[in-house]
Amino acid sequence: MSSVPEFGELLVDCEKSAVHLETRDMYFSNPRFEAWLRGERIDWSDPESWWRPFHQDIAHAVARGVSVRRARVVSEPVSDYIRWEHYQTRANVEAGEMVRWLPRRRAAGLLLPANDFWIFDNRLMRIHHFSGDGAWQGKELSGDPGLVETYSVAFERVWERATAHEEYEVE
Repeated sequence: MSSVPEFGELLVDCEKSAVHLETRDMYFSNPRFEAWLRGERIDWSDPESWWRPFHQDIAHAVARGVSVRRARVVSEPVSDYIRWEHYQTRANVEAGEMVRWLPRRRAAGLLLPANDFWIFDNRLMRIHHFSGDGAWQGKELSGDPGLVETYSVAFERVWERATAHEEYEVE
C-alpha cells in the first residue's frame, strides 16, 4: 500500500475527470476540526490562511479542463465532523471542485461501495481504508476495469440523487 502515488501525483496525470465518494460520518480528527470545535472560524477573506496544496492541485486540474466532483453520503442529523466538512467545503468549491451531499435515508436502493475512493479518468481508482473509528489505515490502487466500472456507476447514481453543496443545509 505504501507505493500508491499521492493524490496530487494522480491528479496531475488526469485528463478529463476525477470523482470522489465519501461515505463515513466521521474521519480521523485533525487540528483544523479541533479548532473549529473550539469555535475558531476561517477568515475567508484571507486565502493564504486556508488555501492548501490540495486546493492548488484541484485548481490546476480544473484549469486544464478536468472535471472534479465529490459526493458525500451522510447520516442526518449530521455529526459534528460532517457539520465541519460542510463549513470548510467552501475551500473545495473555490478551488473548482463540484460537491454534492446525499442524506443516507435517500440512498435506499443504491448499492454503495464499502470504501471511499477517487477515480481518475474512469480508468484508475485509489481506494481508501479507515478503521471503525475513522483512523486512516491506508490506500490501494486499482486499474481493474470491472471494479472501476462498478464504483463509477455507484458514484454516478449517488451524484444523480445528491443535493448541490450550495443548496444542502446542515442543522
